[in-house]
Amino acid sequence: MIALLKKILGFGAATNYKELMQQSAVIIDVRSPAEFKQGHIKGAVNMPLNEIVNQVSKIKKDRIIITCCASGMRSASAKNLLKNSGYEKVYNGGNWSSLERKI
Repeated sequence: MIALLKKILGFGAATNYKELMQQSAVIIDVRSPAEFKQGHIKGAVNMPLNEIVNQVSKIKKDRIIITCCASGMRSASAKNLLKNSGYEKVYNGGNWSSLERKI
């Protein structure tokens, strides 16, 4: 059950986010603009989850993408939406402040 839950939420083997950033990954913060304004990772792009499908065309499909949000739930949904839209290098970074410490 836990393995299934981890797979659904996009959690698995440990990801080296620092290394992904060195490979020019883009961080997409899928929180609302108000949440983003209260604090975010420097350089992150704010694309609220409900708008991501319409906005993501601004990012090349071969680019590494790390999604983040407040808890990891919306970023997991965003990861799945992006994967289903043909983006292959997508990682769920989970909580933005936790991700910030990992990069």
